[in-house]
Amino acid sequence: MSTTVGLISLGCAKNLIDSEVMMGHLAEAGMALTPDAELADVLIVNTCSFIDMAKQESIDAIFGAVNARTEDPERARQKIIVAGCLSQRFAKDLPGIMPEVDAFIGLDQITKVAPIIEGLVGKKPAPQKDEGVATNDERDFVTLKPKYVPDYNTPRWRLTPDHSAYVKIAEGCNHTCTFCIIPKIRGMHRSRTQESVVREVRDLVAAGVKEINLISQDTTYFGMDKWEGQRPNPNSPVDSSRGESLASLLRELNTIEGDFWIRLLYTHPAHWSDELIETIAQCDKVVKYVDIPLQHISDRMLAVMKRKTDGNYIRDLLRRMRAGIPGLGIRTTFIVGFPGETEEDFSELLEFIREFRFERAGVFQYSKEEGTPAYKMSGQIHHMTRKGRWSRAMAELQKIAAELNQEQVGKTVRVLVEQPGVGRTAWDAPEIDGSVHVDESIPVGEFADVTIRDWRGYDLVAAR
Repeated sequence: MSTTVGLISLGCAKNLIDSEVMMGHLAEAGMALTPDAELADVLIVNTCSFIDMAKQESIDAIFGAVNARTEDPERARQKIIVAGCLSQRFAKDLPGIMPEVDAFIGLDQITKVAPIIEGLVGKKPAPQKDEGVATNDERDFVTLKPKYVPDYNTPRWRLTPDHSAYVKIAEGCNHTCTFCIIPKIRGMHRSRTQESVVREVRDLVAAGVKEINLISQDTTYFGMDKWEGQRPNPNSPVDSSRGESLASLLRELNTIEGDFWIRLLYTHPAHWSDELIETIAQCDKVVKYVDIPLQHISDRMLAVMKRKTDGNYIRDLLRRMRAGIPGLGIRTTFIVGFPGETEEDFSELLEFIREFRFERAGVFQYSKEEGTPAYKMSGQIHHMTRKGRWSRAMAELQKIAAELNQEQVGKTVRVLVEQPGVGRTAWDAPEIDGSVHVDESIPVGEFADVTIRDWRGYDLVAAR
């Protein structure tokens, strides 16, 4: 009888792909997969630990599974595995804090989850651990410096709808942003080959996928880690003749036959170039939507955050992007309440938001993360001040969103139908942005041209 495995996947799309890879390897090993945790012989909780809220959600999910196993006699023999960023970040601590958990696996173990499970349930001897595991605890399989990168032939059990898929083009990050723990969790930037990504996308499109969402921690750095010598100054043009780049990847993907969207997520402002702007404008399958987290605009804040850019660079880049890519929708995010942020810094950010009127935007209150340089910085902002600045910034963004939605009324737009009666425009990424209410007769997973008649909050209302 095969082992039945359940999964709770938390966090971002990058984490979701890790879950899909784990499920793919389990299916390949002949294990049964179930969406019902109660029926699972083994339950995997794939965790996130980017900010406090994500950590708490992960911890709650783990202890929720532990408590459910304790309270339900039929689940008494269920094994619980904690995977993902929480395991990786707190590898030395979790085995002692969570003795109820049967195994901890890190980011390099997602392709080895099947033999680890077989060892847990006693069907085979426990696999030999890799070098550099975090502790001597027999339950701990976490290696301290992740090196894994997915490939086009990596087994994968997709958890997204049939018409939409994420494709991870790189892993890790080379940036040293003072608020971010990700490089310490996921390691240095590691690009896939262009050929690997193209082969995966070609297979997905052949399988009927209509939307390809390219992701990594920094998609604009794709290929650059393989260039010989040091990359140019962030303010210098990127010359992709030195090797593969995001621009060369997009042009190659654009040649794949079929009617589908290519969406670009998680770009960093330091690595944009005129070549990339021109490429997006010229590639008809690349949607005119860019996700580019800016975090702030004050020179002082950008410097202390170590964002590698200043305010003038960002303003100039945004103007070149809008001029070079007609119909562009820009998504961004900002952090308010960062240590040392003055009212003057915050006022400059509000004015920047009013001036550039981002089509999609969000604001986060600064989260003090242990292990980051910002954690020990002086000038920590009181939580009520952070909350107040968040409310003021969100009010500006909501006002702009309402004005932009009103401007859409009467226009005909193309949507991808996500579920009965709900679609998304090119400006709306899955799970992030708004949606369009459409006629329920339009088939799910199909494109349709609809006319916008009204709007409600962040969503549009259309008629075919």
